[in-house]
Amino acid sequence: MSFSTDVMAMDPWQQTLSLLSQLCRNDVRPVAPAMEPLHARGTAPHARPRTAGAGRRAVSVSFVDRVSSTAVTIAWRDSTHCSYGDQTWHVTRARTGGTCAISGRPVRTGDTVYQPRGRPRPLNAGAMILESVLREVEADR
Repeated sequence: MSFSTDVMAMDPWQQTLSLLSQLCRNDVRPVAPAMEPLHARGTAPHARPRTAGAGRRAVSVSFVDRVSSTAVTIAWRDSTHCSYGDQTWHVTRARTGGTCAISGRPVRTGDTVYQPRGRPRPLNAGAMILESVLREVEADR
């Protein structure tokens, strides 16, 4: 028995990426909004640009602890963008519309939300969690 397959005809890494792309192409929903470039929010233009698959980013968001009446600790994990194990998020009013990172519900300008803060500015600074959704998560604990 002999096989004449040229296994090196395609780079193994390219083959893996191609297979993963095919698997991910079907039935994938965004869990959290794609991060916009930092310069679109009025900061330096050297931010990481959006990629074609940015809208399909899978993010794991977990409530860790309540720090105070206006602050919580969130575990944010995004394997392609950033990962924060114990990130402090503070309550504020949404300055722009968006999508809740936990529920996927729409966030409207003026809604009460939690957002990450910090110096330097975190890569997920544009993410929001609706205050009402976080209350539900806390109640279910």
